[in-house]
Amino acid sequence: MVKQSIITVKDLVKNYGDFNAVKGISFEVYESEIFGLLGPNGAGKTTTLEIIETLREKTSGEIIVDGFNIDTDAASIKKRIGVQLQAAGYYPNLNLSELIELFSGLYGIDRSPLEMLEKVALTDKAKAKYKDLSGGQKQRFSIATTLINNPRIVFLDEPTTGLDPQARRNLWDLIREIRDQGTTVVLTTHYMDEAEVLCDRVAFVDGGNIIGVDTPDAFIDKLVASGFERPKQVKLANLEDVFINMTGKEWRAE
Repeated sequence: MVKQSIITVKDLVKNYGDFNAVKGISFEVYESEIFGLLGPNGAGKTTTLEIIETLREKTSGEIIVDGFNIDTDAASIKKRIGVQLQAAGYYPNLNLSELIELFSGLYGIDRSPLEMLEKVALTDKAKAKYKDLSGGQKQRFSIATTLINNPRIVFLDEPTTGLDPQARRNLWDLIREIRDQGTTVVLTTHYMDEAEVLCDRVAFVDGGNIIGVDTPDAFIDKLVASGFERPKQVKLANLEDVFINMTGKEWRAE
């Protein structure tokens, strides 16, 4: 079965004065996959995503999102994507239902706050203010806001940073559910175990260049075939697995 591209990036360049932040990168994201953009800080990941999200102008290159060219159809692209906001993007004194209503109004659509909160297991927090949520609850709510306009693609920027193991694993399940319902997910993360578990494919970015695109298994198999061995024997579980097994995996009231 031929995989259909939903994002095509070709020869993308972004310069800031004399600084070349993105140096002619090319890659594709397929429909209904979880695609990870991985790399150290300053590698060009965020710049690349912000250009695809129409939040930043490119210097040169071509970007097609769901069949629309970013140069001529940026407005159409904005209607088809959901972008995870950082904490500063929310009014701290509004409750979650009010925030959902606000964002629905900005999109010009009518969405039930309880329906959206149910997707991320936050119906019991409908009347809670955003500023009073725990870190995990804030991340789940931020993902709910990306789904308001029924996007074809959602962009998640380090969605589990700072979360405890339960919240992290539950967010993994939520991201998989979003993908399984037909939405393409593009994410960044500094947690390689997270990328290995979640991503169908990953692209490594360094110094403004793409240095590899493949499945996590393919990258790992290639490294092992080169003769690489971990200095410590790999066990069938890790300490995070022990934590989850001993304390449970259910959503916490926090």
